[in-house]
Amino acid sequence: MKRPQTRYALAGDTHIAYQVFGDGPVDLLWAQGWATHIEYAWESPDYARFLTKMSRFARIIFFDKRGVGMSDRDVGYPTLEERSQDITAVLDAAGTDRAALFGMSEGGAISSVFAATHPERVSHLILNGSRACYKWHPDYPMGLKPDALRAEIEKFSKPSDNADRKVDGAPSIADDPAAIEWLDTYFRYAASPRALAKLAVLNYDIDYRGVLSSIQAPTLLLQREGDRWCSPDHARFLAEHIAGAELRILPGEDHIAWYGDQDQLVSEIRAFVTGERISAPPERALVTLVFLDLVGSTEHLAHMGDERWRSVLEQLDHTVARRIAVFGGRQVKHTGDGYLLSFRGPTSAVECARTLRQDVAGLGLQCRTGVHTGECEIRGEDLSGISVHVAARIQSEAGPDEILVSQTVKDLSLGAQMEFAALGSRQLRGVPGDWPLHRLTD
Repeated sequence: MKRPQTRYALAGDTHIAYQVFGDGPVDLLWAQGWATHIEYAWESPDYARFLTKMSRFARIIFFDKRGVGMSDRDVGYPTLEERSQDITAVLDAAGTDRAALFGMSEGGAISSVFAATHPERVSHLILNGSRACYKWHPDYPMGLKPDALRAEIEKFSKPSDNADRKVDGAPSIADDPAAIEWLDTYFRYAASPRALAKLAVLNYDIDYRGVLSSIQAPTLLLQREGDRWCSPDHARFLAEHIAGAELRILPGEDHIAWYGDQDQLVSEIRAFVTGERISAPPERALVTLVFLDLVGSTEHLAHMGDERWRSVLEQLDHTVARRIAVFGGRQVKHTGDGYLLSFRGPTSAVECARTLRQDVAGLGLQCRTGVHTGECEIRGEDLSGISVHVAARIQSEAGPDEILVSQTVKDLSLGAQMEFAALGSRQLRGVPGDWPLHRLTD
């Protein structure tokens, strides 16, 4: 989806940045938590997919609350009521009389206060990873006690600690450097370190238990069972104190909604606001996969030692990143001692594989490479499906410094300046049928 145009609504004299996209029959306002940036959000493949999926069944109203992102920054210490006024301004500017509100974390608090004070404007209320109170009280034992509270705020006050703290909110990306880098940059764009600390202080003062009994809108509570930022006890408290609220405890550890199993989350929201429970089919695409694996990694490690071997691998990582950028591919993941790469077409994939073989040789190493073109399911940044297994099995058939390709790759490379030697058909472990394989010749 093309990035929507950012517009501004006025809440008093404060400018609130917002976007509107999607043409579904339901208006859905998405209230994010903590620090946000509605333009840089679209730079994340995960977040962009999440927004696009919601736009398929609803007209999405997406905004930065006062103090962060594209909205006015110098706004002092706004109360929860003042922050909920941002919703009024954005709904008015978008020409919406009545909408479903979807709030995550602090956005859930803002949405709840708005739903209690403006029931005529809220058709549904969805809260994800939200809590009615942050501090410990005798009648709220899941809240944070003073020492824990100070420690949490101090973490937000130290930029050097923020990366680990943020990944706690999305443990599913812990092994994805690109996603971690985007998330860290996202929060830097959203607010300065001092502003992030101020937001943390404001959030830890939140206590909207007193308005729960006034919420009239049908309410859905979504909570991941292993959420590291917000335990399910908070969701259970909300379910007990909001009349008729439905509670869904979902598998997973991610607090941040667009990480983890976003398909299940979006499906729950869609069913709640439209009555349609449709499991969207996974996205699929025809890609060419390259599996590259280093030969004799254990022996090289024993010979070189940990430090030198790590240096070699880091140099190879940089080389792979440069090569796939040139050939229009992307790295899907590390595969132990190698890589899974994807390309739009077979010619660029094979040319990149040939170049990487030379680069690996330049480091005094050898590699085995398998290349296959087929349809894959897109799951976040990962790929799955039978084609991934076929490419992996082809790679395992290759000898040192060999690049083996499937018949599909050979056929689609017709006319390219590359030659192949037929190896005959082989049975690939775990994959039915016979597979004609070909070796790239120099």
